Amino acid sequence: MIRFENVSVRYEGAERPTLSGVDLTIPEGELVLVVGPSGVGKSTLLGAVSGLVPHFTGGALTGRVTVGGRDTRTHKPRELADLVGTVGQDPLAHFVTDTVEDELAYGMESLGLAPDVMRRRVEETLDLLGLAELRDRPIATLSGGQRQRVAIGSVLTPHPRVLVLDEPTSALDPAAAEDVLAVLQRLVHDLGTTVLMAEHRLERVVQYADQVLLLPEPGAAPVMGAPAGIMALSPVRPPVVALGRLVGWDPLPLSVRDARRRAVDLRARLADVEPPARETPADAAVAPLPSPAGARPGLLARLFGRRPGPGPAKPPAQGPVVRVEGLGVRHGRVQALRGVTLSVAPGETVALMGRNGAGKSTLLTTLVGMTAPTTGSVLVGGQEPSRTPPRDMVRRVGLVPQEPRDLLYADTVAAECAAADSDAGAPSGSCRALVCELLPGVPDDIHPRDLSEGQRLALALALVLTARPPLLLLDEPTRGLDYAAKARLVGVLRRLAAEGHAIILATHDVELAAELAHRVVILADGEAVADGPTRQVVVSSPAFAPQTAKILAPREWLTVSQVRTALEGLA
Repeated sequence: MIRFENVSVRYEGAERPTLSGVDLTIPEGELVLVVGPSGVGKSTLLGAVSGLVPHFTGGALTGRVTVGGRDTRTHKPRELADLVGTVGQDPLAHFVTDTVEDELAYGMESLGLAPDVMRRRVEETLDLLGLAELRDRPIATLSGGQRQRVAIGSVLTPHPRVLVLDEPTSALDPAAAEDVLAVLQRLVHDLGTTVLMAEHRLERVVQYADQVLLLPEPGAAPVMGAPAGIMALSPVRPPVVALGRLVGWDPLPLSVRDARRRAVDLRARLADVEPPARETPADAAVAPLPSPAGARPGLLARLFGRRPGPGPAKPPAQGPVVRVEGLGVRHGRVQALRGVTLSVAPGETVALMGRNGAGKSTLLTTLVGMTAPTTGSVLVGGQEPSRTPPRDMVRRVGLVPQEPRDLLYADTVAAECAAADSDAGAPSGSCRALVCELLPGVPDDIHPRDLSEGQRLALALALVLTARPPLLLLDEPTRGLDYAAKARLVGVLRRLAAEGHAIILATHDVELAAELAHRVVILADGEAVADGPTRQVVVSSPAFAPQTAKILAPREWLTVSQVRTALEGLA
């Protein structure tokens, strides 16, 4: 179905090809998972199948890519639309209509399908992806995860023979991700659809793959084979595989079910070892650290058209950094939050979790002052965010939104870093040092638009972290990051928390919450339905439990690193 013949792709100004010597065949009716570190060329490989590379992205493609016999060098994406459906990392870039139902129908209209066929397929897709309640909603009012489902639905309705998906579950809650993967499996098994998918959250998808295509490093030849065999070689691997490698299981398990069957002896070895508890900072036990003079304006100041003025930042008053009482927020007819009460102490890391559309992002924008409460009260550092001038709020709180490009406006990475240092009053090179820690190997002169989605996110994180705000808000901070990049991020955030910074992250990444959070707050339909220590909340929730917890249940082990430390102590 898909044939690469000695394919290489080099972008203008690049020192080396992004892809080099790719020669492989992807058969019809298989789900092939593309894996590899961030920035290794996964999106470029997918774009070569859809025709976006090089027709829209630029660069020089040598060799030949054929899909269903059509050469993508001579067929532009619109000439492949009846054959190939594509969902990129940024669904917003693909939407062409205003409402959910219209977007699902648009691709079929372009292909000239009959109205009765279009109507039936729209209804089927609404049901398949759990979008029926959103059918008449404006796309602009949807959460990031809801938009992701609409984007996937819009390429399913034309019934393409090939689906090309770039990070399709990255913005989805665990239940929604399972639903989407079940739909993809049905298409592969029942209709013979070929699915080529790049994904960093391998714990969700690797057990469903027929084959895994590994890109080990930029320009290196890819390796394709059975999932267990490739996972044994891969530099990126899900926790279930990491645990199997730790204890020497062969073959490596790919699913929680397989690992639980193998883990009888491991559970017995750990029976007398108490899982470590992550201490939560006492309320107001640590004085929050002041941030440097000024702060990067970021999204908030850009929306208000202001920049922070000079002068030292004022640290929050003694007590919680965040105090929310009975918060309600309404967006038109949608009640986004209702009766939310939350307190966050200095040095505490809190993970907000819940279904797509539960209100996580709305809570973050309320804490930064971009959204005003309808009812209740919000205090950040003793101030009401919605009534505090933006130039003052940006010195108290830093927000990294779901779309990192909202914070990027310079022409090079070096210029972004220089601006961040200047805005934060930080020593020259501070931001660049963070970029090097989070994102090794990225040159100074590259334009941020030429970075991968995960690399742009890491750059945006570095820009905000340079100001060392007393309160740091992160919305889906690991979207597009591989496991190594996520581990580096966890290290940086742990240091900030140890220094007294409060951190709130909205995330669907259960493994991140297990590694980092002191507390987990679960939102459902705008209400806080759970709030407690991480291991107590997530272990009791099948949807939000990390893989290690599921494998070793009922004991409250959360991460492979905890198990490794315990086994070393028993040795």
